Amino acid sequence: MAREIPYLEATYNSKQLIVHGKPFLIRGAELHNSSLSSAEFMNDVWAKLSAANINTVLGATTWEQIEPEEGKFDFTELDKVIEAAREHGLHLILLWFGSFKNGFSAYTPAWVKTNQKRFPRAKLRKEGGRMEIGNTLSIFHPEAPQADLKAFTALMQHLKTVDEKHSTVIMVQVENEVGLIGDSRDGSAAANKIFNSPVPDELLKFLVSDWANLNSTIKANLAHFKGQTSITNTSWESVFGSAVATDELFMAYHYAIYLERIAAAGKAAYPIPHFTNVWLGDTDDVSNGGVVSGGTAPGVYPSGGGVAPVLDIWQKFAPTFDIVTPDIYMADYKKACATYRHRNQPLFIPEQRRDEYGARRIWYAFGSHQAMGTAPFGIDTLDDVYNPFIKHYGLLKQVSAHVLASQRRPNSSVGFFFDEPSANGGVKPEILEPTLGGWQLKIERSFTFGKQGPGFGMIIHLHDSQFLLIGEGFQVSFTSLDPEKPFSSLLHFDEKEVVNVETGEMRTLRMLNGDETKSGRLFIMPGENPDYGGYPVSVTIPARTRIAVCEPYALEWDDPV
Repeated sequence: MAREIPYLEATYNSKQLIVHGKPFLIRGAELHNSSLSSAEFMNDVWAKLSAANINTVLGATTWEQIEPEEGKFDFTELDKVIEAAREHGLHLILLWFGSFKNGFSAYTPAWVKTNQKRFPRAKLRKEGGRMEIGNTLSIFHPEAPQADLKAFTALMQHLKTVDEKHSTVIMVQVENEVGLIGDSRDGSAAANKIFNSPVPDELLKFLVSDWANLNSTIKANLAHFKGQTSITNTSWESVFGSAVATDELFMAYHYAIYLERIAAAGKAAYPIPHFTNVWLGDTDDVSNGGVVSGGTAPGVYPSGGGVAPVLDIWQKFAPTFDIVTPDIYMADYKKACATYRHRNQPLFIPEQRRDEYGARRIWYAFGSHQAMGTAPFGIDTLDDVYNPFIKHYGLLKQVSAHVLASQRRPNSSVGFFFDEPSANGGVKPEILEPTLGGWQLKIERSFTFGKQGPGFGMIIHLHDSQFLLIGEGFQVSFTSLDPEKPFSSLLHFDEKEVVNVETGEMRTLRMLNGDETKSGRLFIMPGENPDYGGYPVSVTIPARTRIAVCEPYALEWDDPV
């Protein structure tokens, strides 16, 4: 009998989300921060989201809204929101904006904001010894986590009551992009006392015993420590050295413990998957500047959040979280995906760019890192004509059964993207050469007589020598790995249409060959508007279903006398 509530199920090297007893791929979209606070406002949004091929909506549930007066909870708006999502066939992932949101404490109730005695703020150390009061609760006092824990537990108990039989809400995010902004660590008296005390034994034992398995960035930052078994331990600096990295480690350990208390209580009340998200900083290979990139150092981006240099700390000391997830805007998408598969945790991207640049990248996440889902931020204010996820999620919806099946088979898929050419028409020499199903593949931009365009896609090894090609703007050739078979070519290449989304059943629309395959040399998935470059013969076709099944074959050298 299928479990009633959502849960994560292990695959060969990751996990899949199970909803209503079946693997579920999240075609998500995150709302603007305040959208879900009003059921009336959302009345005009639900249909738009559903029509955009979205199946899961991420939106905030805030502490200040559900507990405006201490001990008195109001779930009126939330209940209306859950019911409306259910009526539109949409799932929800609720984002708990409790103690922290983007490094600040702006969503705490008024009775928390104004009572500094019970809920002290972090103190920020500025130039010249000047101190400032931060707009962030200090994590070194007991009242704040206890009050947050009570509110979050009440929320999860309420979700269990109103939604357990429906599983409209399939996951929850605890807090949002935690960490300290404005300083690398809290400079309050309480924080200083702990910082100048011995490092907890549990942390030292973990770093020593698990040194070989740590992320490379934390090892680089702990050069003073280097996994030593004997070291003077009178303070954090005595163990890890006087450095900003020590401050970040200190904050990460205590933020992880803070959130673990809250998440553990909530999950005990209603054990659906829990996760926390991360504001990436420049240490995560930001490719472009901008406020969402976080900056170059802890405190410019939130110090203590689960960035790469302290990801191991979060995974160890906040074990209730099923996933620590990256919000990817300006960071190197490929590296971020790889980083957050550390220790084989599943990949989920709860925030990312909502433009075509971002949309192309989801195929890499799903195809190469077995992602559970993606979610562009701010879709509710994006006009349909500018929303590329309508196309990308529409295609993903058609092939989800095959994507989910491939995620349970080792080395059975690869995802990729090719960005727009430069202004002068130049493109990077991007060629992928993965090995799948006993074949060496060569994946590159699709052939055109004129300027090459962008592309995206995923290739899934189905069985034997059959492969499912998904996407547009790319081409692939196959070479046998058998050195005795030097000749490879096209045996079958069929454009497909999905006739049953649940099972993935397909029918053949066209048998492709000839000009569409460069006479059997290439399996070409053309772009939407291929450039003819003035060539007089129209042999390049535009994309149609963006789904095809191909089968290469190989021959041995045969030269009879």
